[in-house]
Amino acid sequence: MTTNLDLWKLLAGLGIFLFGMYQLEDAVKSLSGKVFRRMISHWTRGRWRAVGSGTLVTVILQSSSAVSLMVLAFVGAGVLSMENAIGVMLGSNIGTTFTAWIIAALGFKLKIETFALPFVAAGGLLLAFSAPTSRPFQIARLLLGFGFLFLGVDYMKGGVENLAAGIDLGDLPAFGLWFYVLVGVVLTALMHASSASIAIFLAALHSGLITFEMGAALVIGANVGTTVTVLLGSLGSTQAKKRVGMSHLLFNGVTGIVALAGLGGLIRLVELLLPGQGGGVMGLALFHTLFNALGVMLFFPFIGQLARLLNRLFPDHKTVLTVYLNNTPVEVPAAAETALRKEIRHLHDECQLYQLRLLKIDEKLIFLEALPLERKSGKRLTLEELYEDIKLLHAEIFSFYSRLQSQKLEVGEAKELERLIYASRNIMNALKNFKGIRGDLDEFDASENGYVEAQYQLFRQRLSALGHDLHRLSEVADPEELFRDLLRTYLRVEAADRRFIKETMQAVAARQIHEMEIASLLLANRLFTQACRLQVFGLKDLLLSQPQVLDFDRALDMKELVDEEQTQNGLRAGWPQLPGQPPNA
Repeated sequence: MTTNLDLWKLLAGLGIFLFGMYQLEDAVKSLSGKVFRRMISHWTRGRWRAVGSGTLVTVILQSSSAVSLMVLAFVGAGVLSMENAIGVMLGSNIGTTFTAWIIAALGFKLKIETFALPFVAAGGLLLAFSAPTSRPFQIARLLLGFGFLFLGVDYMKGGVENLAAGIDLGDLPAFGLWFYVLVGVVLTALMHASSASIAIFLAALHSGLITFEMGAALVIGANVGTTVTVLLGSLGSTQAKKRVGMSHLLFNGVTGIVALAGLGGLIRLVELLLPGQGGGVMGLALFHTLFNALGVMLFFPFIGQLARLLNRLFPDHKTVLTVYLNNTPVEVPAAAETALRKEIRHLHDECQLYQLRLLKIDEKLIFLEALPLERKSGKRLTLEELYEDIKLLHAEIFSFYSRLQSQKLEVGEAKELERLIYASRNIMNALKNFKGIRGDLDEFDASENGYVEAQYQLFRQRLSALGHDLHRLSEVADPEELFRDLLRTYLRVEAADRRFIKETMQAVAARQIHEMEIASLLLANRLFTQACRLQVFGLKDLLLSQPQVLDFDRALDMKELVDEEQTQNGLRAGWPQLPGQPPNA
């Protein structure tokens, strides 16, 4: 029974330790996350600087996994080169040994309650009296994390000490050192935290449950197990991220094999550097640092070769997202202009697909078959993936336009091309508007307020109607009919906007919605309506002739004059008054 209770004490200590690590890591990232990201992205020009920045950031963040995931993000964004990314990863392995030094130096030599409880007390009190978004709140989390870190070590130490007294583990050495390496790998992989597993190994060594040699093998395994987080982060991702994940696995795996092969020599070196303490927890912390430093020395001269090898193993497979531009030479301006016009219409369709999915509208109501981006990828794209592909598609369109501009063009051709690229920008701005109100639309959908939820359904109806109108334009052959249909579509967008504002003001007067809901609805409607207008303007420049564009703009100017005159004549007199608004405001 005592053994079971000790086991629960060990697990409770592990839970407290992990909670403390999470609070500490998250608080530091919240307080100075931008600084660390800037360090990794800008202070890595050169291999030594990359290793140094990886070490320093990991020491402060106390998480090699967090640093490794940042490296994945920077490599994926093209900010960090492969060689410098490997350097940061090497440095992070040295930096992560700092936790073992803290635990070994303080966790087993001082009375932990005396040391840790003031941090918990200060952090808890500051947390209670701080706003969740304030800087003091994050400082409180940092203090709590530090305190819980050592309380967890104390619990684990107590649990292991009593557990050691009741369990005979004398037969375990028969399994060999590989068994302990495997235990270290599995335990760290499961917890996604090498610091937590090493804290357990230090406690087990301190209590006499394991020998120093076993502890060293466990630490080697923990070093290999920490690669799991990075590998999981790179799965199904870009080739660049796969290269980073594999470099981490190669470094930790090869370093572990070398350290295990030379275990006897490393242990003697530890005893030489720490006379009388080589077999204790300080010695294990030193061993952890030594074999990671050994790995850096082994790999550092070959970073360039390793980067080239990984580039060959995981080559970039550039997917051509354009449909009409990739085989069209810019040297023939007339053909290039036609291809550009078709590609921008393709861009518009992809943006429409994004909008439909954002509002959970069945795209088959408008598009009978999969659009090119998904046909090329061979799968149904998530909203995030679709958005990124659309941005890349627009970049390819702009790149083609830039190359086309370098050709000898007539004045009319240059103006027509400028109008086309302006259409593509309007289409992309509409997409950004929809992306910007995604959170608001999700809130409207989940709202318990009947009026707000009804407005969400109206947003869906408005977008569906606009999608039908714009998609139908591709079937209109007569230029005059096309002009009238596009103008009617714009007028319907404006009418829907006026209707929304009128109904919302009536709902405000009837107190059907709260002030925050008013602000969210009006802002979302403004961006939604603006996005609808931008799509119409995009197709105006894409489908109409230059004289028709001028007629379209004049028609809109006339409409605005009429609207202004009607407003001045008191058209708004019948609108309900907002609460707190003075009469005739």
